[in-house]
Amino acid sequence: MPAFSFEKISPPVRRGPIASIAKKQRGVIVQILNRFVEARVKRTLREEKASSPVAGKGRKNRSR
Repeated sequence: MPAFSFEKISPPVRRGPIASIAKKQRGVIVQILNRFVEARVKRTLREEKASSPVAGKGRKNRSR
Protein backbone atom coordinates (compact mmCIF):
# COMPACT_ATOMS: atom_id res chain seq x y z
CA MET A 1 0.00 0.00 0.00
CA PRO A 2 1.41 3.45 -0.89
CA ALA A 3 2.51 5.86 1.81
CA PHE A 4 0.39 8.66 0.34
CA SER A 5 -2.34 9.16 -2.24
CA PHE A 6 -3.26 11.98 -4.59
CA GLU A 7 -6.53 13.84 -4.23
CA LYS A 8 -8.62 14.45 -7.29
CA ILE A 9 -8.95 18.21 -7.67
CA SER A 10 -11.87 19.38 -9.77
CA PRO A 11 -11.21 22.04 -12.43
CA PRO A 12 -12.19 25.64 -11.63
CA VAL A 13 -15.71 26.73 -12.49
CA ARG A 14 -15.95 29.03 -15.51
CA ARG A 15 -17.88 32.16 -14.69
CA GLY A 16 -18.14 34.05 -17.96
CA PRO A 17 -17.12 34.25 -21.60
CA ILE A 18 -13.44 35.20 -21.45
CA ALA A 19 -12.61 33.66 -24.84
CA SER A 20 -13.96 36.67 -26.77
CA ILE A 21 -10.93 38.74 -25.77
CA ALA A 22 -8.56 36.07 -27.06
CA LYS A 23 -10.40 35.96 -30.39
CA LYS A 24 -9.91 39.69 -30.89
CA GLN A 25 -6.21 39.46 -30.08
CA ARG A 26 -5.80 36.50 -32.39
CA GLY A 27 -7.59 38.36 -35.17
CA VAL A 28 -5.19 41.26 -34.87
CA ILE A 29 -2.21 38.92 -34.92
CA VAL A 30 -3.56 37.13 -37.98
CA GLN A 31 -4.06 40.45 -39.77
CA ILE A 32 -0.47 41.48 -39.03
CA LEU A 33 0.84 38.13 -40.26
CA ASN A 34 -1.27 38.41 -43.42
CA ARG A 35 0.27 41.81 -44.15
CA PHE A 36 3.77 40.35 -43.82
CA VAL A 37 2.89 37.44 -46.10
CA GLU A 38 1.33 39.71 -48.73
CA ALA A 39 4.37 41.98 -48.73
CA ARG A 40 6.69 38.99 -49.08
CA VAL A 41 4.67 37.51 -51.95
CA LYS A 42 4.66 40.83 -53.80
CA ARG A 43 8.41 41.21 -53.27
CA THR A 44 9.18 37.72 -54.56
CA LEU A 45 6.96 38.23 -57.60
CA ARG A 46 8.78 41.46 -58.42
CA GLU A 47 12.15 39.73 -58.00
CA GLU A 48 11.07 36.84 -60.23
CA LYS A 49 9.85 39.21 -62.94
CA ALA A 50 13.09 41.20 -62.82
CA SER A 51 15.28 38.09 -63.04
CA SER A 52 13.35 36.13 -65.69
CA PRO A 53 14.48 36.61 -69.31
CA VAL A 54 10.91 36.49 -70.70
CA ALA A 55 9.48 39.13 -68.40
CA GLY A 56 6.92 41.32 -70.11
CA LYS A 57 6.51 39.19 -73.25
CA GLY A 58 3.01 37.97 -72.45
CA ARG A 59 3.98 34.55 -71.10
CA LYS A 60 2.79 33.38 -67.72
CA ASN A 61 5.27 32.17 -65.16
CA ARG A 62 4.25 28.60 -64.25
CA SER A 63 6.85 27.75 -61.63
CA ARG A 64 4.47 26.33 -59.04
